[in-house]
Amino acid sequence: MISVIIPLFNAEKTIVAALDSVKIQTFGIANFEIIIINDGSTDDSLEILNIYKEKDSRIIIINQKNLGISIARNNGIKKAQGEY
Repeated sequence: MISVIIPLFNAEKTIVAALDSVKIQTFGIANFEIIIINDGSTDDSLEILNIYKEKDSRIIIINQKNLGISIARNNGIKKAQGEY
């Protein structure tokens, strides 16, 4: 399994393109998870993420207050189940 970790903050204008791009990847295997860490977004990013999560069980959303990209990325790594 591969874990794709995406930290985001106020990314409503770009998250759809990013998720669509990741979802069509094969990585040579079919088994992967997409972990998205919402780092305290104040725009509609979370609503968009929830719509995608309803349609794709590979998507995992972590919500946290704004702690910065490093902590967001590390929290995603802690949740990751993939070998890579």
